Amino acid sequence: MRALVLNCTLKASPEPSNTDRLAQVVVQALRERDVEVSTLRLADLAIPPGVATDMGQGDQWPQVHERLLASEILVVATPTWVGHPSSIAQRMLERMDAMLSETDEEGRPVAYNRVAGVVVTGNEDGAHHVISEIAGGLMDIGYTIPGQAWTYWNRGPGPGPSYTETGEGHEWSAKTGRAMAANLHAVADALATAPMGPPPA
Repeated sequence: MRALVLNCTLKASPEPSNTDRLAQVVVQALRERDVEVSTLRLADLAIPPGVATDMGQGDQWPQVHERLLASEILVVATPTWVGHPSSIAQRMLERMDAMLSETDEEGRPVAYNRVAGVVVTGNEDGAHHVISEIAGGLMDIGYTIPGQAWTYWNRGPGPGPSYTETGEGHEWSAKTGRAMAANLHAVADALATAPMGPPPA
């Protein structure tokens, strides 16, 4: 089984990413279940706006799309900015919109029988709203969202330290992240055994 983590931080490599640090809890828990996990930081790629799989010369989204189709599990990791997912996370969903019209050899939307979850960080509140926006978009595209397939860390109301600047709340976020990984794996395994068929005509 394979998983892909799309880190939607605004920071390009090698700048440290708070979002990546929490996502690594989920990565480790998936690897403990023999899942092959890879990570892409979308800020490192040239991804122009649009709703097509390939926007032409210089567009690096097609390589992301290829890895999405090679993975049974998707983890979207995003920071919180002004109570919303990052602009990169929104662009990711817009580019994934093209998957709505793509089908496999059995006529199923290509996102069917794949599961997804969400990791959110931020030194402000708003995580549940961000999770709802990302998860709702992924469900529209065809992903299955298991119960409690998310974890988050928020500093709370008002400004304050970021995830890597304090240990406050890490234990809860890590426990929730491990549960997220277990649920993603369980549902992905169930769908592999009994996949959804093509939509009725």
